[in-house]
Amino acid sequence: MFSTAVQPGLVSLFSSTNEDPLSLFSVASDGTLPTDSFVCLLKDASPDIESPKILVHPHPISSDDEHHNEGYILHQTVLHIQSPTLRTTYIQCGKSANGTGLKHPWIHMQARNMGREWAFEIGIVDRMDREGVVRCSTFQKEPRLKIDVVPPVLLLPLSFPATSAHLLTTWSTITLNLPSLLPHFSSPALSRPAEDDEEQALGDSSDGEGAVGSTSRTRRRSAQVPGGSYSHTSYVKVYANCRLRRIWFTDAGPGSGQDVPWEFQLFGSKIQ
Repeated sequence: MFSTAVQPGLVSLFSSTNEDPLSLFSVASDGTLPTDSFVCLLKDASPDIESPKILVHPHPISSDDEHHNEGYILHQTVLHIQSPTLRTTYIQCGKSANGTGLKHPWIHMQARNMGREWAFEIGIVDRMDREGVVRCSTFQKEPRLKIDVVPPVLLLPLSFPATSAHLLTTWSTITLNLPSLLPHFSSPALSRPAEDDEEQALGDSSDGEGAVGSTSRTRRRSAQVPGGSYSHTSYVKVYANCRLRRIWFTDAGPGSGQDVPWEFQLFGSKIQ
């Protein structure tokens, strides 16, 4: 996608305010749940959707809630992703033969927690063309590594500020340094068996072979574990349930002095 293009220091992959915000993404939803599972663009401050969809939305805004609502909404169009079945409802960029091809080491995502289970994942590839998946979710209890699937998955917990009277918390910018995550795919401490809700909510990214059951299979899978130097991002996938404003990549992290356009900043609205 971007592998043959000249890549500037900052690349915006998604912006909810663009004319065609999902032009680089595929969209999936659960067709068996037409009222509860969907992906749509709406106004964060005053959402309006077509029937028969039933919107999960923030605590209603009223004059009595003026102080409490301050900073909780944006007067902008945002992407709303919701479903009781996470694995069926998502947006995804990449996963083709060459993936996104983006070589930037930093990814940034502006999202709003909906007080429900939510996850996103990023495919990262090393210089030996070995891929690993970094999956962040609100239901993961502690860091864990799954090497019995192809590609291996690094599971990371994702937490937000505690909710108040609002179903949604404030908007947040999530930032990850992708090269720093590669060494964790070789961590014995993280690959220990653990009980969590990951399998129920999303299953895994396996190739259908199930758990490692032989020495030859173990060797083959071990050879696929990424490590060493970071090469590029293969794909980005955002599941239900969240609201999304922007996803972008940079070649420098926070505090580096790299200029970020003012429109990339989050400005909470003030209720009049």
